[in-house]
Amino acid sequence: MTKRLVILVSGRGSNLQSILAACRSGQIPDTQVVAVISNRPAARALELAMTAGIPALAVDHRDYRTRTDFDAALQKQIDDYAPDVVVLAGFMRQLTPAFVQHYEGRMLNVHPSLLPAFPGLHTHAQALEQGVCWHGASVHFVTAELDAGPIIIQAAVAVLPADDEQSLAARVLDAEHRIYPQALAWLLGGRVALAAGRAQWREPPQMATREAIAPSLESSP
Repeated sequence: MTKRLVILVSGRGSNLQSILAACRSGQIPDTQVVAVISNRPAARALELAMTAGIPALAVDHRDYRTRTDFDAALQKQIDDYAPDVVVLAGFMRQLTPAFVQHYEGRMLNVHPSLLPAFPGLHTHAQALEQGVCWHGASVHFVTAELDAGPIIIQAAVAVLPADDEQSLAARVLDAEHRIYPQALAWLLGGRVALAAGRAQWREPPQMATREAIAPSLESSP
């Protein structure tokens, strides 16, 4: 049976593109993106979805008085498409605990840092200010605590002496594009699940994890 993804976006949709490509290539097997939803009606990601023939919807957070009201409206739109997994791909809204609980174990996020380092915003600036040698990206299950859910996969990117926020962000984004489809393939294939507050593996992907991280290391001079 074909698995169904609903992808939530707020911006240009580069992770959306990588996931669509992975579905087409079979990297994420037997899976279809059935809807793309944004809290920003002008998000470029919605145009990408429409071009790909995917339903593209906007639920503008500015139309709702509270986060709870917005999340209820968003949840209704999502559930109309009966997804197996909800994918946060640059979705710039903090979700309420009730919303997160509704999709517990079925919602993933990608964060531009090596969590638990640098949760929240401005991760690249934080990495440069702290003078770390390594930065990167993490794909994790979404829980009620911001950027604190169990991690499925990470990719490390070397911080170079000449880096600024833009150059570092570009390499981290490239890492996101590689590891997010891999995490989704594992989840949808039943190799990993959220249980007892942890990522529980049916088949621990030790070699696959190293291979997913290695390109980030090799691409950095």
